[in-house]
Amino acid sequence: MPLKHNSRYRIRKVRKFFGLLGPGLTTGAADDDPSGIATYSQTGAQFGYGQLWTALYMLPFMTAVQEACARIGLVTGKGIAAVVKEHYSRKVLYAVVGLVVVANVINIGADIGAMASAAQLLVPVHFVVLTLLFTITILLLEIFTSYRVYSKILKWLALALLAYPITVFIVDQPWATVLRASVIPHFEFSFAFLFIITGVFGTTITPYMFFWQASQEVEEEQAKGLVRDGKPRIGWPHIHAMRKDNNIGMVISEFTTWCILLVGATVLHNSGITDVKNAADAAKALEPLVHSFPNAGYLAKLIFSVGIIGLGLLAVPVLSGSAAYAVAEAFAWNASLNLKLKKAHGFYGVIIISTLIGLIINFVGIDPVKALIYTAVINGVAAVPLLFLIIRIAASDKIMGEYKSRWLSKTLLWITFFIMGAAAVALFFTI
Repeated sequence: MPLKHNSRYRIRKVRKFFGLLGPGLTTGAADDDPSGIATYSQTGAQFGYGQLWTALYMLPFMTAVQEACARIGLVTGKGIAAVVKEHYSRKVLYAVVGLVVVANVINIGADIGAMASAAQLLVPVHFVVLTLLFTITILLLEIFTSYRVYSKILKWLALALLAYPITVFIVDQPWATVLRASVIPHFEFSFAFLFIITGVFGTTITPYMFFWQASQEVEEEQAKGLVRDGKPRIGWPHIHAMRKDNNIGMVISEFTTWCILLVGATVLHNSGITDVKNAADAAKALEPLVHSFPNAGYLAKLIFSVGIIGLGLLAVPVLSGSAAYAVAEAFAWNASLNLKLKKAHGFYGVIIISTLIGLIINFVGIDPVKALIYTAVINGVAAVPLLFLIIRIAASDKIMGEYKSRWLSKTLLWITFFIMGAAAVALFFTI
């Protein structure tokens, strides 16, 4: 009897733990999208272990930023654009919405192109056909399927990311060098170094995550019946639960980032590959994982492609959805992925248009893998003014009341703002 009781107790504890996981975990998973994989792989290939430290040092800042965004959504019961609309001028509102929409559309285009490029490693189908196929599939699933159901399916595909942590421990690593590089920052004042580190910042602390997590917290509140008479009925237990979810999601995300950087450094850089020109180059990073199997090269491409395609199918709806939330909130349209098309024409219209423009971007002649890295850099620059606004909102007594940012949150947020701002300014000075 005591044994059965203990087993039931453990099962309840496990269910309670997984019950806490929500927008934070989803946002953390979406952060390691195709743009992230390409940027981290290129960073490791180009600079070896030189930027490993970014994964550790970015973790508290990334966590603080996403916690602030989630707290804004949880406390106000509104997305970031809706809060900006209520408390700031129209000029600020349109600037904010414009920044996130432009950055997201470019990211959508890069992710669709990367998915098509990865699929070409497995099937001899024309790039244009594959981009059209992925675009149509994503739109049909996003419009006609509940995102909860859709994301649960795709999270299994995202497990392909586990290939990077596994590869880290299969490959013979110079652990003393790795641990030192992970803790002691290395810096170079050159265009190449600043370009790629701005990309690392931009794909880690990225605009679409700000809007997505805030809006998803609102969706969660409404689903749990915590919004009454248009106002959230929450207390500190809800804030603490959100923080646990957020912390777990960000730790998983940054550990994966560290693994991708390390695999790129050990497998690609140390083998003389210092420039990831295409998807095939990026897939080579996973060859040690399957080196003892026949057709190891094909298996590595298969694992890489499944990861890119799965994460792309997960990330593109997040990108178009966060853009749609921003626009819909700005114009007071119905906005929810749980609403049917006929009840949210404007919201789904933004999703369709942003995804189609992203598709068109693939036909301007930019290499899909390079486009992912350029996208990360654009996000790194666009995040700076948005961070400033989020810091102000999260610390506002008028907007957040007793749940406003305390000294630790404000300190981490302002440091993040100055670091990312300095990286963007330094990048422009070195051009």
